[in-house]
Parts: sequence; C-alpha cells; structure tokens
Amino acid sequence: MVPFSTSLLAQFTSFRNALLVYWVNILALGAILYWSWVCAIGGGLVKADIPPQASDAIKRRILIAQALYALGAGLAFVDVRWSIALIALVQLNYVFAFAFSGRGAAE
Repeated sequence: MVPFSTSLLAQFTSFRNALLVYWVNILALGAILYWSWVCAIGGGLVKADIPPQASDAIKRRILIAQALYALGAGLAFVDVRWSIALIALVQLNYVFAFAFSGRGAAE
C-alpha cells in the first residue's frame, strides 16, 4: 500500500484525493505501530527493566506524529502543496531529530 499511495501522490500532486489516500496510509501505519507497541508491552515482549516513562514517551511520540500528519492532511483543503510540504517536514523531523539529539549513537 505504501508504494501505491506514494506513487499516486507523486503523479497527482495537485489533487486533494491523492493526498488523502497517502494520509490514510500514514494513519493506518501509525495505528498499527501504536497497537503493536501496546500489544508488545501487554504481552511482556519488552524488557521489564525499561522505565514506565519510556513506554509513555513512545506512545506520545506516535500520537503527536499522527496529529501533525492529520494537520497536514487538513491543510489540503487550503492548498495541497502546503499540505505536502508540512507532511514532508514532519517526516524529516522524525527521521533526523533522534539522530541529532545525541541519543541515536550507541554508547
């Protein structure tokens, strides 16, 4: 589904529906990621020695990203180009923020 929605958006950058298909895909992936984390925690698949704040931070990070993506999708009703730009910036933030925070390097 990811290659299809990405290709659709790349071919039809000025169409709101292409962007909404792309966003629904991102929403589905975020929901699956959140659900997987909750199931992993509930099923005891995560080390017991992680602090409870870590699990909360992961869930919060997923929810904040989804809220920002939804904001980007909503922006499509104003201008599709601005919407694509915001979604791309959110994605870049989540790609590079961890690497530049100093927490991404192995110690």
